[in-house]
Amino acid sequence: MKILFVSPEAQPFISTGGLAEVAGSLPKALRKKRVGVRVVLPLYQDIPDALRDNMRFVTNITVPVAWRRQYCGIFEAKVDGVIYYLLDNEYYFKRPGAYGYYDDAERFAFFSRAALEILPHIDFKPNVIHANDWQTALVPVYYSTLFATKPGYENIKTVFTLHNMQYQGEYGHELLGEVIGLPPKDHKLVEFGENVNLLKGGIECADAVTTVSPSYAQEILDPWFSHGLDPLLRAREWKLSGILNGIDTEVYDPTRDPLIAAQFSAAQPQGKAACKAALQEEYGLPVDAAVPLLSMVTRLTGHKGLDLLRPILYDFLRESGAQFVVLGSGEWEYEQFFKQVQQDFPQQFGLYLGFNAGLSHRIYAGSDLFLMPSRAEPCGLSQMIALRYGTVPIVRAVGGLRDSIQDAGDGAGNGFTFQSYNAHDMRGALDRALAVYAQPEAWQALQQRGMACDFSWNVSALEYLRLYKAISK
Repeated sequence: MKILFVSPEAQPFISTGGLAEVAGSLPKALRKKRVGVRVVLPLYQDIPDALRDNMRFVTNITVPVAWRRQYCGIFEAKVDGVIYYLLDNEYYFKRPGAYGYYDDAERFAFFSRAALEILPHIDFKPNVIHANDWQTALVPVYYSTLFATKPGYENIKTVFTLHNMQYQGEYGHELLGEVIGLPPKDHKLVEFGENVNLLKGGIECADAVTTVSPSYAQEILDPWFSHGLDPLLRAREWKLSGILNGIDTEVYDPTRDPLIAAQFSAAQPQGKAACKAALQEEYGLPVDAAVPLLSMVTRLTGHKGLDLLRPILYDFLRESGAQFVVLGSGEWEYEQFFKQVQQDFPQQFGLYLGFNAGLSHRIYAGSDLFLMPSRAEPCGLSQMIALRYGTVPIVRAVGGLRDSIQDAGDGAGNGFTFQSYNAHDMRGALDRALAVYAQPEAWQALQQRGMACDFSWNVSALEYLRLYKAISK
């Protein structure tokens, strides 16, 4: 079994979120199952020099982008036993960051076409090409329309994973002739209403469509979660499934994490207290082992549930006496809200605007409780990481949060959940969590149950392998 994994981002090269963690961890887990896996991603400007120094130039080709051809350099790197191909075009990728440019459609149409054009030059014919999110949605479209009958490309199957339905790659019809370059008879594959919708094309053409949790696979059949594509998904439900993401248990390991104040485990939890004290000190909060410390590591956007915090946070901090730390950045209104909370509760609330990988580890290790009140959450990784560090999640039961966190009200769960997208339901879950925190023996048992959960990629990789084999028969 040979898999070509095509992603617009992958750790350790470049990361803007959970997709990069998946693209860095799943291929590594599949390699351990003796699956041949190689990863294709763009050669972005922001890839660190230390990683560039280990790349080997393979060759260069030209890639059609509608009516023109563009240079594509192919570089190879090997990380943790996985071979990566990084595709170079300075016009498209020599700029800061990964996304957010006026010509993203053209950039990723080029990348999707190039991921197929390179196959004769890399000595690797996959059984399955696994594309991810709207940026690579044209990979199954191009394969089914332009490559499937070419010599050397026969009998390849395609998998397309939807990491977040909110981002669909919607553009005007002028894209068809200027960028995508499909034969006119195939335009309907990417047309949706008055627009071109790249995500729609990937769903139409892939042999299998997956999401990143079983619950999200069901939720996106509903208009509330599908952002307009639910009729298409219901018509293609036969090829839709959900596989829960995992986390890299080598990166997130409290027994040997070099980024935290002290190492610890479920059997020897003493180091967690030192991590809590260090986190309180880092945020300028009073160092107090008894006070409950809550946290969030999140993008500061509406769909992360921050609207639920605004009505209740002031009363919660006053009434509970708890401390709360936040790491993230995003929309101006939420950044301003948290800045005001920090000003009004300097002894209880700490804020770091931006992203800091080391600090995120210290938050997972030093917090008592981790809050994720998301409006929608395709999978979520933070709740799994928090569990691994003995930090108890409080989540809205939606998407992957529902699949990974079970309420501890029955004495057997690993966190606290609430159902409705409602601030007072969330407050109820917070109060229930603090009631258990006040009982040291029950709290320690809850932490140990959480640390015993297995969210490694080992489980998810087996499910992906079953899927690859099923569609390859």
